[in-house]
Amino acid sequence: MKSHSHGSSVIAFPSELEIVTTREFHAPMALVFEVLTNPEHVREHFAPFDCHVTECAIDLQPGGTYHIVFVCADGAECSFRGTYQEIKPPTRTVATWVFEGWPDAEAVESVDLQEAHGITTLTNTLTFRDQAGRAHMTTFDGQEDSYNKLEDYLGSLLEG
Repeated sequence: MKSHSHGSSVIAFPSELEIVTTREFHAPMALVFEVLTNPEHVREHFAPFDCHVTECAIDLQPGGTYHIVFVCADGAECSFRGTYQEIKPPTRTVATWVFEGWPDAEAVESVDLQEAHGITTLTNTLTFRDQAGRAHMTTFDGQEDSYNKLEDYLGSLLEG
């Protein structure tokens, strides 16, 4: 992988229950969608920092579920799961979102993709059911690192 500076996410808080993250990727929208929804690809970019994915199951259909687990160097395990509510390839997914480390932090996560001039803009919206769940989200460095890995992985696919 070639070394370069990564893009930066823009994080907004349009309401007390919502977090909206926007990030651009220099890749076609169909490829970004595939890399975000295919377990083979998700394993390559989902875990931040020095963590690695140990489990990744995705049943990409309305009513289908996903479960992604990663483990960090210190042995900490992080498990995310949910159920798909809406799938519109290659532009949108909507699913429930639960991080098992914060069982009270249930949310609905929508991922919307738009492409213009070879650049895909990803908009990720987490809408929490209450402020107690939303209060857990105080840092975004893990998400940003995962997006950096996604950017690098997309680049490696386009180069290959």
